[in-house]
Amino acid sequence: MAAKTPLEVAQYTVNTGMKKGQNPVSSVLVLSFLAGAFIALGFLLDIRVIASAPAEWGSLVNLIGAAVFPVGLILVLIGGGELLTGNMMAVPLATLARKLSVGSMLKNLTLVTIGNFLGALFVAYAFGHVLGLTGEGVYLTKVVDMAGHKLHDGFLQAFISGIGCNWLVALAVWLSYASDTMSGKVLGIWFPTMAFVAIGFQHVVANMFLIPAAIFEGHYSWGQYIMNFIPVWLGNLTGGALFVAAAYWMVYLRKAEPEVKPVVQTVEPEARPMWSKQA
Repeated sequence: MAAKTPLEVAQYTVNTGMKKGQNPVSSVLVLSFLAGAFIALGFLLDIRVIASAPAEWGSLVNLIGAAVFPVGLILVLIGGGELLTGNMMAVPLATLARKLSVGSMLKNLTLVTIGNFLGALFVAYAFGHVLGLTGEGVYLTKVVDMAGHKLHDGFLQAFISGIGCNWLVALAVWLSYASDTMSGKVLGIWFPTMAFVAIGFQHVVANMFLIPAAIFEGHYSWGQYIMNFIPVWLGNLTGGALFVAAAYWMVYLRKAEPEVKPVVQTVEPEARPMWSKQA
């Protein structure tokens, strides 16, 4: 089977979310560190590709950057990782389906937030600042400009932008779950992820790389970052948990499916010989 039906994807996602919520703390932290680093590497690639592009290219530059950014999510979903935005869809869906407690859901999201932040921060500092990949020239200019646009949004704007982002990212995860082939997973991940980047929605884990990368070079402050982190985190949670998980739960999982009884074919008993044992 090349692809699962939406109902099968919903059931698969519930099981996946349940497993995520039951993983040991050490595994969650390692996998979430990796996921944060992978997303940061995708964003770093985006910046290195588009920073020196001519201004005359206009919005085409954004499309080019958006087209390479999905490498990070591909590494997470195929290589292995615990990404906050994906978990904000899968783990709440398992909770809605009563396969996971609210406490386990909140514990998982908290641990993954910490791990993602550490992974993204590592890439921002080690590769961006120490190695200098975002610390000088056009690359620094691009990082500061992009971070400034993220920080410019007010609380409500950042919250709504976060909803739009994780509506698309959670759907990218959903589509990857639908496919049974690597090529199908890549295509399912690529286009929704490219769409959110090209539109300019705010992704809490991507911001964990971008804004600290600018801070390490002496621009903006950690206080400004916190005031961006809170609404984007909440918006991403709303986009994944409400607009994807809750929506599909209502359609496919809210009511228990009627039990399908096997069709029993009536078979005529064979004629018994007259000399068989009598009752």
